[in-house]
Amino acid sequence: MKSVEGKTILIIGGGLLQVPIIQTAKTMRLHTVVADMNPASIGFQIADEAIVMSTKDVEGMVRESKKFAQNSSIHGVITAGTDASMTVAAVASALQLPGIRFVDAEAASNKVKMRQRLKEFGMPIPRFAPVWSLQDAKDALDSLTFPLVMKPADNMGARGVIKVNNKDDLPTAFRHAKRFCPTGELILEEYMEGPELSVDALAFQGQIRMTGIADRIIEREPYFIEVGHNMPSAMSKEILDEVERVMAGGMRALGIHLGAGKGDIKVTKDGVKIGEIAARLSGGFMSAFTYPLSTGVNLNRAALLISLGETPDNLDPVFSRISIERSLLSKPGKLISIGGVEETKKIDGVSEVFIQSKPGDIIKEPTNNIDKSGHVIIVADNLKDAELVFEKVKETIRFEVDEQFSITEKEIGDQARIRFGKDICWVCKQCDGSNCASGIPGMGGVGRMETFHDNSEALLEYSILPGYIRDHVVPEIQTKFLGFDLKTPIMAAPMTGVGTNMNFVMTDADYANLVVRSFVQNGSLAWLGDGASPDKYKIMLEALKKSSGKGVLICKPREDESMLIDRFSEAEADGVFALGMDIDAVNFKTMVQKNLSSITRPLDRLVRLKEKTKLPFILKGIMNPEDAKLAVEGGFSAIVVSNHGGRVLDGMPGTARVLPKIAEVVKGKIPLLVDGGIRSGMDVFKMLALGADAVLLGRPVAISLVGGEDAGIRFLLQKYSEELKQSMSVTGAKTLVDIKRSMLLHKLHG
Repeated sequence: MKSVEGKTILIIGGGLLQVPIIQTAKTMRLHTVVADMNPASIGFQIADEAIVMSTKDVEGMVRESKKFAQNSSIHGVITAGTDASMTVAAVASALQLPGIRFVDAEAASNKVKMRQRLKEFGMPIPRFAPVWSLQDAKDALDSLTFPLVMKPADNMGARGVIKVNNKDDLPTAFRHAKRFCPTGELILEEYMEGPELSVDALAFQGQIRMTGIADRIIEREPYFIEVGHNMPSAMSKEILDEVERVMAGGMRALGIHLGAGKGDIKVTKDGVKIGEIAARLSGGFMSAFTYPLSTGVNLNRAALLISLGETPDNLDPVFSRISIERSLLSKPGKLISIGGVEETKKIDGVSEVFIQSKPGDIIKEPTNNIDKSGHVIIVADNLKDAELVFEKVKETIRFEVDEQFSITEKEIGDQARIRFGKDICWVCKQCDGSNCASGIPGMGGVGRMETFHDNSEALLEYSILPGYIRDHVVPEIQTKFLGFDLKTPIMAAPMTGVGTNMNFVMTDADYANLVVRSFVQNGSLAWLGDGASPDKYKIMLEALKKSSGKGVLICKPREDESMLIDRFSEAEADGVFALGMDIDAVNFKTMVQKNLSSITRPLDRLVRLKEKTKLPFILKGIMNPEDAKLAVEGGFSAIVVSNHGGRVLDGMPGTARVLPKIAEVVKGKIPLLVDGGIRSGMDVFKMLALGADAVLLGRPVAISLVGGEDAGIRFLLQKYSEELKQSMSVTGAKTLVDIKRSMLLHKLHG
C-alpha cells in the first residue's frame, strides 16, 4: 500500500455520525475537507477545511467540489452514517475519483429503484409496489398481502416507516409516510416476519468482504425503532453464511463494486431476504464503534483507503468481544436536566456515552431512529454481562422532564384535523356541535345536533364563584371509583366505530389499546364499548386484557341476551374491572343500519342480567331521577348521566340540566358519573359541583388520541386536571368532596 499521508479527502457530512471517520482521517494524516449545510456542524470543528453545502444537494456539491479542486487537489470522497451516496458518486464522477456509478448509487438510495434492481437480478425480496397516492396504495392491495410496511422511497433512519396491519390502517400509514418523504414517492411492501441483522461490507478489487454482522433490536410497532444492536450476531453459522451470500449478491446487483455496503437483512421463515442495502458504511454507531470494539478492526480506515484507490489492510479481527449499542430514551416532555452522565462514563464496561438531547428540548414519543435522547456503547466478555452493564446505565443516567410540554394543543389539533379529514371532524375550537363537519356516522350528532349543542350550552350557563377570604388550600383530586384508585376524577367514555365514524384513522384495536394503555399510565380508567358489530367486543376485551383488565366494558342493550351473557362471561374470564350497559342505545343509528335489535327492559329484567355476572355492573344513559332511583333499587354499582353525546335523539336536554335532580336521588348511595359537553377542567368542576362523583370524556379523548396518541392523552388529562385544581383553588375546595353547588352561579337563575 502506498502512503496516503498528505492526500486530501472530502467527507460528505459533518454530524455526529461522521465524526469518527473525520477523526480516523486525521490520524492517517490526511488533509480533511468536510461538507455540511450546518455552519455549526461538529465536524467543522475538527476538519482542516469546510464547505458549507447540503449533503443532499448533488449539483451544489459537485459545483463546490469542482471550485475547491481548482486550487487544491481532492484525492477521494466518502461518507459514513448518512444517505449521501448519490452525492458521493456524483462528486467522484465529476472529479474522476474512485467510486461507483451515479445510477448505481441512486438504486442504492431510492427504495423503489432498489427493489426493482434487486428483483431484476432475482434477489430474495418481499413483494412491493411503488406508491404516489392513496389510490395507488389501495390498488396495490390486489397483489400484496397484509401485514405490509409503508415507507418513503428516499429517506433513512426509519423516518416515515410504519406497519400496516389491514386496510383500515392504510390512510393513516400513507399520511405518516408522506410527512417524511422529500419527493413524495413511497413504497408499500409485504412485512417480513423474523429477526433483522445489520451487515457491513467492503467492496474492492472484485471482492466483497463482510466486516460485521449484528443483531438489531427493533421495537415499538407500528413504527420500527432500533433500540440497540448486538455485535457480533448470535445467529447460527448456517444462517450467517446465507446472510453473507445474500448481502454480497445484493451489492453486486446494485453495482456496489467499490466502497462500503450497509445492509438490513431479514431472516424469515421463507429464508434470508433483503430489507435494504445502502452504498455506505452503517450509521447507528456500528461501523465506527461496536465493530471496532468487538474485533479491533478500524473500518473507517479501510473505507478511507478504498476511497483513495488503495487496498485496505488489517481487516482480520485481532480479538473477539461482545459490543452492544443501546438507545437512551427520555420520557416525553420538556427536558429539564440530564444527570448522571459523568457517573455513567465511569461504569466498568461503558465505552462511550452520546447525549443528543439538551435541556429545553421538547422530547416526543419516538417514531423513527432519529428521535432518541442518547446512546451508550458497552463492551463485555459476553452478552449477559453487557446487558447487566446497561441495567446499571439506566439506573445511573437521569432525564428529568416536565411531561406537560411533550406536545402542544395546537399540534394535537392540527394532526387530528389532518387524520380525520375534512368530512369527519374540523377539530373546532369549541366542540359543541354548532359547526360540526359530520353527523352519524361521523363525529357529530343526530338531527340538527341540538342535544349535542345543549350539552355545552347547559354548562356555559354556570359560572364558578370564587371565595378568597379563607385558609389557603392545596387541592387534591385523587379519588376512588368502585375501589379503584384514580389520580383524577376523569375517565374515558366508551367510543367505538373508528372506521365508521373516524375515517379509518386507525383500527378499532389500535384505538382501544391506546386509550386503555394511556389512561392506565396516567392513573385513570378507559371505558370501551362493544360496538354495533357483533364480534367487535372481542377486540375490546383483548385491549383490556393487555392492561390486566383495568377498564370498563359497556355493552349495547341487545335484544339477544345470550350475546350479552357471552360478553359478561368472557369479560370475567379476562379479569375486566367492571361491566355495564348503555341503556340509551335503543335507537342508536349504527345499530339500526346493521339491523341489530336493541331494546329497553324493565327493572326486573335488568337485574336478572346484572346477576349473570359477578363484576360491578353500571347503567349508562340515565337522564331522569326516576331511572336513577330504580337503578339504586336494583342494586346497580354505578350510573352515568348521559345522552350519548347527542347521538341517539335530537331535542334532549344537556346532561348538566338534569344532573342536579338526579344527584338529589342517588348522591351518596351509588357512584354518580356524567358525560356530555365537558371541554375543560372548569367543566369538570361544574359537573362535580352539580353532583357528579367523576366524569367521562368522549370527543376530547378521541381528538387527543388521534392527534397525539399517548402524548395527546397525557396532555389532555394533565390540562383538565390542572384546570380542575385551579378551580378548586379559587373556590377553597381542598378535596373533591368539598366541591359544592354553592360554588356555582347560574347565569339565568342565580
